[in-house]
Amino acid sequence: MLVSDSDFSRGGNWKTFRQIGRDRLLYEMLQTSKSGDSRSSWKVLIMDKVTVKVMSCLCKMSDINEQGILLVEDLYKRRQPFPSRDAIYFIQPSKENIIMLLSDMSGREPLYRKAYVYFSSPVPKHLLAHIKNDSSVVPRIAALREMNLEYFSVDNQGFITDHEKALEELFSDDAGNSRRFDAYLNEMATRIATVFASLKECPIVHYRAAKGLDGTTVTTFGDLVTTKLAAEVWNIVTTYKSSIPDFPQKETCELLIIDRSVDQVAPIIHEWTYDTMCHDLLNLDGNRYVPEVPSKSGDTSKKKEVLLEDQDPVWLELRHTHIAEASERLHERMTNFVSYNKAAQLQQRDGSQLSTRDLQKMVQALPQYNEQMEKLSVHVEIAGKLNKIIRDMGLRELGQLEQDLVFGDAGTKEVINFLRKNKEERSQNILRLMMIYAAVYPENFEGDKALKLMQLARLSDTDMKAVKNMTLIGGCDSRSVSKGTFSLMFDSEKRKSMVRKDRTGEEAIWDLFRFYPMIEELIEKLNKGELPKDEYHCMNNPTEPFSTTSQRTNGRAQVASIREGQSTTPHSMRSRRTATWARSRFSDDGSSNDLVLNTVPVKKMGQRIFVFIIGGATRSELRICHKLTAKLRREVILGATSFDDPAQYIEKLKLLSDKKVSISDLKI
Repeated sequence: MLVSDSDFSRGGNWKTFRQIGRDRLLYEMLQTSKSGDSRSSWKVLIMDKVTVKVMSCLCKMSDINEQGILLVEDLYKRRQPFPSRDAIYFIQPSKENIIMLLSDMSGREPLYRKAYVYFSSPVPKHLLAHIKNDSSVVPRIAALREMNLEYFSVDNQGFITDHEKALEELFSDDAGNSRRFDAYLNEMATRIATVFASLKECPIVHYRAAKGLDGTTVTTFGDLVTTKLAAEVWNIVTTYKSSIPDFPQKETCELLIIDRSVDQVAPIIHEWTYDTMCHDLLNLDGNRYVPEVPSKSGDTSKKKEVLLEDQDPVWLELRHTHIAEASERLHERMTNFVSYNKAAQLQQRDGSQLSTRDLQKMVQALPQYNEQMEKLSVHVEIAGKLNKIIRDMGLRELGQLEQDLVFGDAGTKEVINFLRKNKEERSQNILRLMMIYAAVYPENFEGDKALKLMQLARLSDTDMKAVKNMTLIGGCDSRSVSKGTFSLMFDSEKRKSMVRKDRTGEEAIWDLFRFYPMIEELIEKLNKGELPKDEYHCMNNPTEPFSTTSQRTNGRAQVASIREGQSTTPHSMRSRRTATWARSRFSDDGSSNDLVLNTVPVKKMGQRIFVFIIGGATRSELRICHKLTAKLRREVILGATSFDDPAQYIEKLKLLSDKKVSISDLKI
C-alpha cells in the first residue's frame, strides 16, 4: 500500500517533494521486492530510457545497490540471462515495452526467474489484457503494479516533464491541426498527474484562461493550451480517486497552470544570483561544470568535473544569493580558514592583505585541506570567473538598463543611446535587450519603427524572428497590420503584465536585484485566494471553500512571524537605490539580514502549492518558489516542460511561426 503523504506532511516527519519520490523508488519499489540480504538473492533492475532518467534524478547508484540490486540494465540492449535471479522492471506502459517484457519472460528459458513489474504511469486496459493473455508469462510475474512516478525531479522543489519542444509543438501556427498536439498534451498531463499520485495529493486545478472566445476573435491554438492541459490533468486525477488506495477524495493542495505569456521577460533578462549567472554565463552541461583547479603546489592546474547540486553544501548556501554577496562570503570563508591556521599566517610575511587567489593557494597547501575545502576552492574559482565575465562584457550597465526598462524608468531614448555607445556589444546581449524592450513597449515595434530599431541594433533576420515570435506566446492585438511589416502589439492587459512595479517593503541590499518574476505575485495572490477570476479559472469546484484553508495557513505564518520578531510586511528586494555593486549584508547593529530559506519549521507548513509553466521555466522562478516556501509556510513546487537558460529559450523562440487561425477552427 502506498504511504499517504498526509502521514508525512501533517505529522512531525515532514518530507519534501523530492524526498517522497526518492523514498517511493527505494523503499516502496526496490525494498519491497527484496527477498533477502544474501548476495545470491540480489536482483537485476531493468529500465527504459524514460524511467532510467526518472531514477537518476532521484537516486544514486549506491542507493540502488543498498536495496539488493546487482545490476542495472537497459530494456532495449542485449542482456545476459540470469535464470536463477529475479528481475525488477521499472518501465513505461507502452506497447513496445510490453512486447520486450513478454519476450524476456516467455518460453522454456526465460531471462530471469521472476519479474516484479512496476509501471511509471497508468496502464491502458488493452495492454494489461495482453500481459494476462500470455499464460506462460503470468506465473512468472511476482508483482504487477502502477508506480505512477513519471516526472523528472531537478530540485528539492522543482520538476520537469521533459518536453523540450513544447513551444514549437504547442504554439506554432499548425500545432493544433496535428495528432501530435493532442498526444504531446496527453503525455504532459500524464506526467504532471503522477506527481499528485506519488504525493497522494488531490489538487484544485487553476489555469490561465483563454480570452475572447466569442466566435469572432482571431486567436491561436496556443491560447487554449492551458485550458486543455488543465482539463486533462483533472481527468486523470479524478481516476486516481477510485484506482489508488487512500487517494484523497477532497482537495488537499492547489495547482496553477500557466504558460510563458504571463512573463516573457524572466527567461531573457540578466539575473544576478549565483545560480542563474552560472547557468547563463558559464558553459555548463546541465549542472556539470569542469573548471581548472590549481594543484596543491600551485604550479599546475587540473580539470575536475563538479556537480552543482543539492549535495554540495556550499552550492546550497550560495545559489540564491547575489553574485556580489556570494563572492564576499567565499572570500570571508577563505580568510577565516587561513586566519586560524598558523602555517598560513607564516606565509604572509609582508603583512599585506591577501587576494582571494592567494588564499585559495594557501588553503590547498595546508594539511587540513579536505573535500569541503576543495568544494570551497572550486566555488572561489567559479565566482572569480563570473566576476571577470561581468567586467569584460560590461554587464552592469546593460543590466541596469534592462531593469530600468522593465520598471518604466527608461525608454526609447536610453535604448538608442546604449546601442550607439556600445556598437561592439555581443549580438546575443543586444538581442536580449531588444526583446525586453519589445515586451515592455510593443507599440514601438509597429511597421517602420521596428525595422529602424532592428537596423540600429544590427540584428540578423534570424534574431528579428525571435523578437517577432514573442507575439505567438504573448498574444497580439487584433488590429490589421499592413503588408510587409509586423506588429508586436500585445493586448492591453498583457502589456500591463510586462511592466513591473516596485514592491513595497524592505530595501534591497544589493544592486541590480530589483527585478522579480511575475510568478511571485501570482503565487501570493493564489495563497490569498485573490487570483483575478476573469483571467484565471478553476477546473474543479472545491469540495470545501479552499480559500479559508489558505487564509488560516497565512494567518498562522503571520502569528509565527510576530512571535519570532519578524515583520509581516511583504518582503521586497526591488526598491530604488543608488548604484552600489556590493553593499554589506549586515545592518548597523551587526546582525545579518540574510533570508534563510531552508530552516522553515515543519510544524507550520500548510498545503502545498504547485505551479506548472508550459514553455519552460527559469532558475529565477525556482528561486522564488524557495523564497515563498519560507514566507508562506507552504511548500511551493515549480514544474515546467523544461528549465531553460536564456540562450536555450531564445533558440526555441526562433523555431516558431506566426500563422493565425480562427476560433471556429479550434477543437477543445
